[in-house]
Amino acid sequence: MHEAIAEIHKTKIVAIIRVKDSSTIGLIAKCLVEAGITALEITSNTPDYLDSITQLQTKYPSIFIGAGTITNDKLAKDAISAGAHFLVTPNTSRQVLDVAKSTQTPILVGALTPTEIYQAYEWGADLIKVFPTNSVTYDYITSLTSGPFNDIPLVAVGSVDENNAKKWIESGAVCVGFGGELTSPILSAEEYITRKSRIISLIKSIS
Repeated sequence: MHEAIAEIHKTKIVAIIRVKDSSTIGLIAKCLVEAGITALEITSNTPDYLDSITQLQTKYPSIFIGAGTITNDKLAKDAISAGAHFLVTPNTSRQVLDVAKSTQTPILVGALTPTEIYQAYEWGADLIKVFPTNSVTYDYITSLTSGPFNDIPLVAVGSVDENNAKKWIESGAVCVGFGGELTSPILSAEEYITRKSRIISLIKSIS
C-alpha cells in the first residue's frame, strides 16, 4: 500500500481546499497542519492549484498533498508533474484512473451508485470516494459495507464536519473528506483559533 493511502487509512481523514483566491491557501493549510491534518487536497478549480501543491510540499514535507477535482487525463498528468502525492476525482473516470495507475500514483475515485462503486474498485481505485454523501443516508454506507461491498474501502465526502464525521465512520466508511467552511479563507485571528479548534474536534471524534 502506498504511503499516502496508508496514512489516510490510519488517520481516517482528508482535508479538501477549494478557494477562489490562492493567496489564502497558506493560512488555511497552516491551520489544518497545526490541527493535526496529514493529508489534504487542493482542487483543480482553485486558481494556481499546481503551484500551491508544489509550495505546500516544500513547506510541509511530512504532509501528503494531493490534487482534487481531476476530471481528465491532462489534469491528471499536470498534477502528477507538479508532484501531487495522490489524485481525487469527483466522478468515475477510467481515463484518470489509467493515468494514475501507469504512474503508480494513488487515486481516490468518485462514485455514488453501487454500479459506479464496483466499477471503480474493479478498475483499481485505491479508495472509493462516495460523493456527494449529503445526498444519501448513513444507512446507505452501512448497506454497502455490511453487504456486497464489505471489502471495498469507501470515503464519505459531502457536508462532512465535526458534528457528523463519526457517524460516517461508524456507518462503515474508512475515511471522511471535509471542506466547505472548515477550509474556507480565514479572515481573522479569532477565526483561526475557532477553525483550528473545530478541526481538532473533528479529528478527535474519529480517532
